[in-house]
Amino acid sequence: MFPISQKTFDDAVKRLMILDLGSATIRQICSLAALIETEAQEKMIHLEIGNPGLPAEEIGVKAEISALEAGVANKYPPIQGIPELKKAGSKFVRAFLDIDIPEKCIIPTVGSMQGSFTLQLLLSQRLKEKDTMLFLNPGFPANISQAKVLGIKTESFDIYNFRGEALEAKLEEYLSKGNITGLLYSNPNNPAWTNLTEQELEIIGRLATKYDCIVLEDLAYFGMDFRKDISHPNQPPFGVTVAKYTDNYILMLSGSKIFSYAGQRIALVCMSEKVFERQYEFYEKFYEMPALGDAYVFGVLYCASSGTSHSAQHGLAAMLDAAAEGTLNFIDHCSEYGRRAEIVKNLFKENGFHIVYNMDGDEEIADGFFFTIGYPGFSGNELQQELMKYGISSISLQSTGSEQAGIRACVSLISNDEDFHRLEKFLRKFNEDHKK
Repeated sequence: MFPISQKTFDDAVKRLMILDLGSATIRQICSLAALIETEAQEKMIHLEIGNPGLPAEEIGVKAEISALEAGVANKYPPIQGIPELKKAGSKFVRAFLDIDIPEKCIIPTVGSMQGSFTLQLLLSQRLKEKDTMLFLNPGFPANISQAKVLGIKTESFDIYNFRGEALEAKLEEYLSKGNITGLLYSNPNNPAWTNLTEQELEIIGRLATKYDCIVLEDLAYFGMDFRKDISHPNQPPFGVTVAKYTDNYILMLSGSKIFSYAGQRIALVCMSEKVFERQYEFYEKFYEMPALGDAYVFGVLYCASSGTSHSAQHGLAAMLDAAAEGTLNFIDHCSEYGRRAEIVKNLFKENGFHIVYNMDGDEEIADGFFFTIGYPGFSGNELQQELMKYGISSISLQSTGSEQAGIRACVSLISNDEDFHRLEKFLRKFNEDHKK
């Protein structure tokens, strides 16, 4: 039963040989939570992992089954993507982002994880003097780990105190050094669920052009800022993107969350045509292909996986096409996460917690997939550990590059009244034991 003792918790950490809980990977935290559940003989509330908590879109599943039945399983997929997917991807970004990206610049990857990993490698090679990636934190911890694995230099800063006009001077401070090759962020943000404003995106785009920095914009949670309904294709309002303000962009568009298709590991890299066609001396000598787009597809991606699952490409193509045609309202499907977040946020606030990243300009952040929470007197690492003893598993904001005290909560796996009641019970007990 929860809460468990400190000794029980410490023993579980030692058994898994976790050296620092605050910087442990999400999968390590999942393993620890599973072990603690066994020791406590009670189910935990899982806020640590962003696993989709909704059924996969049926259109994709049926299309993938049809592709398998047609025999694609015994054929290597085209590394650059099947024609149907490239066409559907271009159609989708036109319908929902109001931007034109040629089909040749739409490239499938094994999830956005492979996209960000391979793109960071490619961008670190393009110019000798530009050898550093810049991260807008907080961010997805795995992206920083990817740079570490690749041996790429990194810079980062926490945007908490640099929203709006303040972002320009801070970005200029980093980009003006001349060593930044790429800027990576997610929007909506994982973990804070903040959404960059048009003003902030204009600043990023303008400075990216000025300092020849290529922006990697991760749209894993596209359309899930439910304060604005962008579900109607080819008509405003459209989704926000830095692509409106610079040609120096590469978008990553994943099927994992917006279509609940995480298990099939399928995403798109969507490059501006100017980025795709830019030529570099290093690529010509190393890959024997001067153009960035060709070096990416036939140099880096070929080595990384020799293509993305053939059948999954057909599934994603069908979902993107249906969304762009207006026959699949994926935003309405995902809005369930907003409902869950509103309930969970209120449970935390009723028990002495506060939202850490709480504003976008003069608006409160949306209710969605993630949010961040703190408790008086606790650092993020301390709060993460203490909540685990009380049956609530999460990740520390420290692991996301944040300088704020708190944890990240994901609501995707809290799906029924029993989950809400157990969370309320655990939080009430935690607050009774810790409030001053």
